[in-house]
Amino acid sequence: MAQDFERTLTANIDTALADIRATSNSDDAIVGIRMANIHTSQITVDVAITDNSNNVTAYLIKSAPIPVGGALELIDGGSKIILQTGDKLRAKSSVTNSLDVVVSAVDTISE
Repeated sequence: MAQDFERTLTANIDTALADIRATSNSDDAIVGIRMANIHTSQITVDVAITDNSNNVTAYLIKSAPIPVGGALELIDGGSKIILQTGDKLRAKSSVTNSLDVVVSAVDTISE
């Protein structure tokens, strides 16, 4: 079975949790999350999964620092994070319009 690789680009993330992978409509595997500081000072970032079916938000990382001109690779070494139907992957920064995020995923990993 062929894999359906996808990527999502989100620019200028603010200080409130923003969707970086829209609501999943199937079981998806997140294989990469790269976050870049586009501001002129250090920022801290949060990344969380929100499960809308039971109103739970669980953080993958909280208040992680990214220096000026720096980036943070949240998933590496072959790790994966599974999103189930209805889940949202979300991120926020400590500074307005300071964070760009690239998410790499495999869509519909099982049926």
